[in-house]
Amino acid sequence: MRIVRRFPRRVREIEHVWIPLVDGTRLSARIWLPADAAADPVPAILEYLPYRHRDGTYVRDNGIHAYFAGHGYAAIRVDLRGSGESEGVLIDEYLKQEQDDALEVIAWIARQPWSTGNVGMMGISWGGFNALQVAARRPPALKAIITVCSTDDRFADDAHYMGGALLGENMGWGSAFFMQQGRAPDPAIVGKRWLSMWKERLKAIPHPVERWMRHPSRDAFWRCGSVAENYGAISCGVYAVGGWEDGYTNVLLRLMRHLKAPRKALIGPWSHSYPHVADLNPMGFLQEAVRWWDHWLKGRDTGIMDEPMIRAWMLESQPPKSHYAHRPGRWIAERAWPAAAVGERRLPLGDGTLGGARPKQATFRMRSPETTGIAAGSWCPFGSPGDMPTDQNEDDGRSIAFETAPLARRLELFGTPEVVLDLACDRKQANIAVRLSDVAPDGAASRISYGVLNLSHRGGPARPKPLIPGRRTRVRLRLNDLGQAVPKGHRLRLSVSAAYWPMIWPSPEPVTLTLFAGRGAALLLPVRRPQAADRRLKSFPGPVTAPEKEVAEGEAPPRMNEISRDVATGRQVELSVRHSGSLRFPHGVETEASGSYRLEISPDDPNSAVCESSWTTRQEKGRWRVRVETRTRLTSDPRAFHLDAEMVAYSGGSVVSRRRWKSRISRNHL
Repeated sequence: MRIVRRFPRRVREIEHVWIPLVDGTRLSARIWLPADAAADPVPAILEYLPYRHRDGTYVRDNGIHAYFAGHGYAAIRVDLRGSGESEGVLIDEYLKQEQDDALEVIAWIARQPWSTGNVGMMGISWGGFNALQVAARRPPALKAIITVCSTDDRFADDAHYMGGALLGENMGWGSAFFMQQGRAPDPAIVGKRWLSMWKERLKAIPHPVERWMRHPSRDAFWRCGSVAENYGAISCGVYAVGGWEDGYTNVLLRLMRHLKAPRKALIGPWSHSYPHVADLNPMGFLQEAVRWWDHWLKGRDTGIMDEPMIRAWMLESQPPKSHYAHRPGRWIAERAWPAAAVGERRLPLGDGTLGGARPKQATFRMRSPETTGIAAGSWCPFGSPGDMPTDQNEDDGRSIAFETAPLARRLELFGTPEVVLDLACDRKQANIAVRLSDVAPDGAASRISYGVLNLSHRGGPARPKPLIPGRRTRVRLRLNDLGQAVPKGHRLRLSVSAAYWPMIWPSPEPVTLTLFAGRGAALLLPVRRPQAADRRLKSFPGPVTAPEKEVAEGEAPPRMNEISRDVATGRQVELSVRHSGSLRFPHGVETEASGSYRLEISPDDPNSAVCESSWTTRQEKGRWRVRVETRTRLTSDPRAFHLDAEMVAYSGGSVVSRRRWKSRISRNHL
């Protein structure tokens, strides 16, 4: 990473500004400007998040936004209502109120004397979500967005559900967000009323896990904020960015297919991060962003819209690892999506075989151990050791598997694999997990795509319908998008199981799955023909950043990821512990956070599943010392989930708030 210290325009930072809203609420903002912007106004770029610009994203924000300011932009980082020092209460993700506030913020920016009136919006994850959502509201000043690692469909592709199955990430993210909601505003900004503001937040917070689990189908709750409801509502320029290791990869090609507005996609090998600070293969994202902003906000001909719609990294085969330092491959490009160079190849499922002209009919029955999924890795990797899927052979040994002969020639896959299955189950409620792996000649199996399906959602996510036990049914399941080369001599393996813990929560009863092969069941692969034009693509520049703000860091214990198994009972326990270490910011506030995540399950009992999460976070400056402790526990029986949670907030040594949540949530087709 190259640090840039000299820019075309000198940068001035305003550490804190209040943005007033019509209902009297004020939002807290941090602004970077060219020093002469009052005399020579500039376009603006908004990043709008709940992650506390004064401490949560304080370090990284300067690296991004000072860079934009140095290239002639006003960069504004705003905390959502009820987060950081912003007034009000933050109840949930992606509410209409959040969008309404953003419309006011954009209008405020456009009115400022340093602004030309043209505004762009950018963000990763939450900020990428609301960039799309606000674009669909069409504020007049918003001319373009960059959305990174985001979604167009909050039910189909987010941290809560996948294929209608309850993701384990719903608890992981939900318990972390729960902790975030409880943090206090800084008295140095809000003054003596910090305590009343904090108490108002603590009193109003619902438990997000409970809220999300009470909506187990694609209802109005999830349609709010899902731009897939009306792609045509977006008319400004959209640059969608993500990585193959991210949890939101499927969104990129879908946006390219359905949006009518000017659009581009950039898909790298990255996990859930901005591309210039990615854990592997970082690239010059900030330079690319400036080219985009210059085109849409300044009207300059940078050539960016003359280039292909899609740039993507075609991954080369690698042995399975829980973490990579580098992913070999090459850039490819497509001018439109769907692409003429990508065609479908059908591989029928036979008697353990995948492909072939005349697959043999066969019937397979299996009751997957509930511990199947130990090699799955994280739903949304952040580039940490332990995030990535490991060798699939252990999970595949607990599954029904189909495998090709060694490939006679190299195969390049780009797009969305799908699977057609004929199956039956002995229960009304069941999940399936389907994995596609690249099997090397030495037998090592690297997962290259996967999908899960709650079979009650086989007819669609809006109206779940139970299975009729024993009745044969045909289902079509999409796997995650991929860009992957499979070498000559390797095999492809398709594996199917009725459990995938802890990626998804188990079915209410043990499930015996029956698969019927050779009767139309098949894997449908998106095969791309290599294009000569790929060799002529220009490389992206290397990553750069403006100097990040320096903070004093205390030593943090190493992150721990452990999995243990009781040899006698088969009971499996997974424990993850992380610690931020103490961080002291230039404005004097010191913060620290630590959390643990514990998962248990027995191989023969889906209702033995236990998920426990605890967090402790503190903020200090002189005599001001606050601390929040949270714990969340989720269990289930055949009829319901049981959530038990607590949040305790301290000022000094005194308890400011103690709240308890004990909820019974109907399984309702989960």
